[in-house]
Amino acid sequence: MLKKGPAKKVTIFINEDTQHHMTALHDSIMMFLLHKGVSGATVTRAYSGFGSHQLLHTPKIELLAEHLPMRIEFVDTSEKVDEVLPTLYEMVSDGLIEVQDTTVVKFARKSVKPEPAFPHERRQGPAKLLRVFMGESDKWHDEPLYDAIVKKLLMMEIAGATVYRGILGYGAKGHPHKATFFHPTRDLPIMISVIDTVEKISAAAEVIEGMLEDGLIVTSDAEIVRLVRSSKATKVSDATKLSS
Repeated sequence: MLKKGPAKKVTIFINEDTQHHMTALHDSIMMFLLHKGVSGATVTRAYSGFGSHQLLHTPKIELLAEHLPMRIEFVDTSEKVDEVLPTLYEMVSDGLIEVQDTTVVKFARKSVKPEPAFPHERRQGPAKLLRVFMGESDKWHDEPLYDAIVKKLLMMEIAGATVYRGILGYGAKGHPHKATFFHPTRDLPIMISVIDTVEKISAAAEVIEGMLEDGLIVTSDAEIVRLVRSSKATKVSDATKLSS
């Protein structure tokens, strides 16, 4: 495990389009380092550069943009570097591997404290289901209508909303909406599903009706069965301590 003191820094220079067993080389290297338990590694993509081939790679030229240089860096103990270096040497058939002595001044890792497991609380009762149907290309003040509706529902403190994107459908006009590889469409069907109390759904439906120009709003009765983590046990325990 990496700790404060002497260490090794490894830097690997490769091209972005270099492959290794039908996979991008930088992805293969990162997966290998993760599998071998290296403390951490970072991949950065350069803006431009050239190597031993004496060819400048730059995004300004489309043909050369595919070969932009990438840099993989990690720091670990000498033992760990000696363990992974032979495989890295074999993987990098066109590039550069640099190893430097370095010193770890501080290695801090925040421990994740597990949340206390409170008992589940079961909530059940009548509710309303609201569904809104529209087209993906519908707008509200120059932003997607479905996005604007979800933001509005969030401001109204609605319990939750889910946006579904259809792959095929038609509406009152009878025009089919379908996306294919050769005929992409930006007007696929969109449905927003919302469940909350009768009062909140009624208010939400009224607001959405003012935003919707061409679509459909449907409401139906529903029954909520929800399991939530409860902190009641902690509150009761605290109250007991205060009263004693």
